[in-house]
Amino acid sequence: MTYTSAIFYFFAAILVFAGLRVITARNQVHAALFLVLAFFTAAGLWMLLEAEFLAITLVLVYVGAVMVLFLFVVMMLDINLDKFREGFWDYLPLAGFVSVLLVIEMALILGSRHFGLEVMGTPAPHAADYSNTKELGRLLYTDYVYAFELAAVILLVAIVAAIALTLRRRKDSKYIDPAEQVKVKRNDRLRIIKMQAVKKPEAGEGGA
Repeated sequence: MTYTSAIFYFFAAILVFAGLRVITARNQVHAALFLVLAFFTAAGLWMLLEAEFLAITLVLVYVGAVMVLFLFVVMMLDINLDKFREGFWDYLPLAGFVSVLLVIEMALILGSRHFGLEVMGTPAPHAADYSNTKELGRLLYTDYVYAFELAAVILLVAIVAAIALTLRRRKDSKYIDPAEQVKVKRNDRLRIIKMQAVKKPEAGEGGA
């Protein structure tokens, strides 16, 4: 076994263990931390494939932003774990059947026929001035430009749908239109009233 293969199996074992702990951990915070470990080990596998840009993106975006936000949300919310466990055994047969189907599909797709060493061997070493970021951009905007644009449209539709679902105006809440505030004139809000001056009676005056 070569040095690279030993590192691959080491990272792969940690990744499989972390993935199993994500779905089996009883505490949500522990599950999120195991997911962070899975992201780091996946980034290590990307480094072995000389995809440094994807590795650092995985660490910065998912570990540095998404998972930190997820941890803050989980720790701030008072989640009742008993409600999450209700009906677990009722859905277990269906979940097991779907899991077996997914494993079979992944084995057929990621098998040696399509991803074996004969088809996809060890990446050839590149020169020092080689940029995988430039190569990735070239592939995205040439060979996979239609798929990239379709994914961007789907994400845009998802963002618009999320805003439309959450932006609901309640009838009992006070709402101020900034455009109406800008149009307000002084005479609409202020009225000057002239009143006669009233002299305060001095001490001793007006007595019986």
